[in-house]
Amino acid sequence: MKYSTLGEEEIEWLELLALDWQLLADLALSDVVLWVPTEDGGYLAVAHSRPAGSVTLFYRDVIGDFLRPDWRELVDEAMETGKPVASTSPAWYEENPMRLAAYSVSRQDGQGNVHGPFAVATVHTSVADTQKASRIGAAFREVSDDLFAMIQNGLFPSPSSSRGGEQGSPRASDGLVRVDLEGIATFASPNTQTTFTTLGYRDEIEGENFAEVIAGIVQGQFDTNESLPLIAQGKVAKRVEITARGRTVTLRSIPVVRDGARVGGIVLTRDVTELRQQAQELITKDATIREIHHRVKNNLQTVASLLRVQARRARSEEAKQVLGQAMRRVAAIAVVHDTLSSGLSQIVDFDVVFDRVLGLAAEVASLHNTTVHPHREGKFGELPSEYATPLALALTEIVTNAVEHGLAGSEGEVFIRADRSDERLAVEVIDTGTGLPGGTVGDGLGTQIVRTLVEGELGGSITWGPDVRGGTRVAIQVPLHWISAQTREMPSVQV
Repeated sequence: MKYSTLGEEEIEWLELLALDWQLLADLALSDVVLWVPTEDGGYLAVAHSRPAGSVTLFYRDVIGDFLRPDWRELVDEAMETGKPVASTSPAWYEENPMRLAAYSVSRQDGQGNVHGPFAVATVHTSVADTQKASRIGAAFREVSDDLFAMIQNGLFPSPSSSRGGEQGSPRASDGLVRVDLEGIATFASPNTQTTFTTLGYRDEIEGENFAEVIAGIVQGQFDTNESLPLIAQGKVAKRVEITARGRTVTLRSIPVVRDGARVGGIVLTRDVTELRQQAQELITKDATIREIHHRVKNNLQTVASLLRVQARRARSEEAKQVLGQAMRRVAAIAVVHDTLSSGLSQIVDFDVVFDRVLGLAAEVASLHNTTVHPHREGKFGELPSEYATPLALALTEIVTNAVEHGLAGSEGEVFIRADRSDERLAVEVIDTGTGLPGGTVGDGLGTQIVRTLVEGELGGSITWGPDVRGGTRVAIQVPLHWISAQTREMPSVQV
């Protein structure tokens, strides 16, 4: 909303329209740009798509650019009249001549009332275009003309339709069938013909009732979608998949409306067999990984139980203490694997993990006649498993050490503070106990383990020192390099 004065409903409509922006460019065989009015009376480009089957006229995206003055008259006329406007002489972008057309954008509400125009779509076609004379090019452009006319009347996109940006959604180049009011295929692209040949249909699609063609392919199947005939005839804006002969094809239907009445529709087709196989493989691999985490967790819990039993049978207090520490370390690792076994990714909610780790500290307190009051502030957030396991083990060591030594045999508090940013995770563990012996941290096994985990595996830093309340303060800084590798989602419409 930095430049535009559009309302929330208009922005939502444009975001929905932008999901099909690539489809419009492919059908028009041209660059298409979406413009919104600005506060100062100009226009700002918020979406731009290049045609997949033609040469682009723009060597860089124009998103974020303001409208050129020499295009202004055409865009203003489209906005004011709500009708399509085409240039009578070539327009220019740098050294590229083009034919320029402009279409207004309106929307319909739930009661069928039209609101707008509130934006403009421009179509940029090369003057050297050689595809307009081809049968496929002519069919594609007829479809794009129908869709842009529907955009002007607020009939496209349909809020209830399948989203064009979904994975596996058909594209114009994948296959297109145009059907008339009776559902007869008046045009079928070569790619669609090839796709349906792999499904077992060997005759020409054009001239046939497309719904009957599909019915013959799925004949005998008991799990077909009830809306399949309506989709095949272009009567509803939906998406469905059909399967035959080991192939899976997705169909997306878009009804075509002129002068308030449906005149037919288009059905986009795409063979998504490989996509579905890859998705199934990922599901299988994910289930396998979760099962591995589950078994690792069970094995670690078994080891922890054995250590607990051995600690109870140990004769010396030193042996009991050493075995108890080993048991808690193993149990802390098991907590991470237990969390991973119940999720769909290798990312864990570390706040859940740490709350369970605090339960181990309570167990230590009960063994040493200590009353501890833990306080957690802030959030750790989600962490990948390669961060979660060493951090859980390090914090288990620090918190149990505070309970076992700092508060041994008394009552006190332990404060755990987490401060998370995109670049780093800062954690403080502060107790109200007796403080560090001699004011310095020792070099025992627990300290060595924590240093190895924090500095060696996490690449962070750790410091021990006295707290103003007399206890001990442990500060950890962990850089979160993994954040930069995450997928960044860019909005389709930026206004």
